Amino acid sequence: VNNCVGFSNYKFFMLFLAYSLLYCLFITATDLQYFIKFWTNGLPDTQAKFHILFLFFSASMFSVSLASLFIYHCWLVCKNRSTLEAVRAPVFRHGTDKNGFSLGVSKNFRQVFGDEVKYWPIPIFSSLGDGCSFPTCLVNLDPEQPSSPTGSNPANKAAAEGRQFPSKPLRESQSRLLSSTPSWSESDGAADKDKKGASNPGMTIENEA
Repeated sequence: VNNCVGFSNYKFFMLFLAYSLLYCLFITATDLQYFIKFWTNGLPDTQAKFHILFLFFSASMFSVSLASLFIYHCWLVCKNRSTLEAVRAPVFRHGTDKNGFSLGVSKNFRQVFGDEVKYWPIPIFSSLGDGCSFPTCLVNLDPEQPSSPTGSNPANKAAAEGRQFPSKPLRESQSRLLSSTPSWSESDGAADKDKKGASNPGMTIENEA
């Protein structure tokens, strides 16, 4: 893999786990008969029998660890989640939703491996999407995500777009400031007029005097 696992190499990581697991299981199965002969003294007394013992234990231990990791990532693929989303649910406008990106097992699997079955077992990039935006199964769509392919019904789409989220009410101090802003400008204008009107007679009186 030689990199962090993400959108561009998640399929390669899954194939790496699958082929590594098959390889370890193959070694364990083919080495099992010699492992049994080792304990029954059926092997010649050479250093090679210790190599057989080490090979069987290492292959079997790697098989267990790879199987657990591969099964876990298969579950993540079926749920259309990453390891980060498995630990902490993604946040949308309506709140957290751990199944927000799940489109069903079949579509979730095709998000990673693509639509063409012939490319599934081959290490060729065939994942769907661009890695920047992802479809969701939410009724109230997130503005940063494209519309879900399942919501193709125009009536449902219009209903989803027409549904507004409740806006957060303003605090009393903010409401008072907003409502008093026009009055400040009007009162300032009236005060300026009063000052001008009051100053002009004074000036004429002084001039006449």
